[in-house]
Formats: sequence, structure tokens, C-alpha cells
Amino acid sequence: MDAEKILIVDDDHNICELLRLYTEKEGYTVVLAHDGKSAVEIFEAEKPDLILLDIMLPEQDGWQ
Repeated sequence: MDAEKILIVDDDHNICELLRLYTEKEGYTVVLAHDGKSAVEIFEAEKPDLILLDIMLPEQDGWQ
């Protein structure tokens, strides 16, 4: 069985890396996005099981 996939979306690269380290340590597959536009593209391509989403993002915020 494949590991569950988490999409982490935050424009702060340090927060993304910290969350990535913790979630990968627990066995999850992690993909990162740093703005709303790329988050939508990654979501459609990767079909993650969970999204950790910052709502204040450049280009397209977490509410759109």
C-alpha cells in the first residue's frame, strides 16, 4: 500500500520544510507548494489525501 500523501502549502519555506520533516518521519509522502496557483496545479496532478493550507498566500490565497 502506498503512503498517504500530504500537500503542504505555505509561502514560508522554513515552515514547509519543518512540516515536511515531521510528516515524512511519520511515513507520509509529502509534496510542497509555495503559492495558491501552484497548489491548485499540484492538487489536480497529485490528488493528495490531506492538505495543510496557509490561507494568506501570494497570487491566489487559501480562500480562492
